[in-house]
Amino acid sequence: MVYVVGTIGFLGGFVLGIFILNALLKDRTRQELLEDHGLKWTYGLFAWVVAGVSCYASVQTFNFYFG
Repeated sequence: MVYVVGTIGFLGGFVLGIFILNALLKDRTRQELLEDHGLKWTYGLFAWVVAGVSCYASVQTFNFYFG
C-alpha cells in the first residue's frame, strides 16, 4: 500500500510542480522557452524536486498514521 501512496504523492507533486512552473513562466514567449536551454536546468529540475519531496512527504505521512 505504501507504494501506491508514494506513486500518488509523486504524480501529485509533479502536477503541482508543473502548475507552479506554469505560473512562473507565463510571461515568456514560446520561442524564448524553446531557445533558452538554461531553463531546462533552472526550472526543469524544480518539477522533479517538488515531485520527490511530495512523494517523500506522502510516504512519511502514511507511515505516521498507518505504519
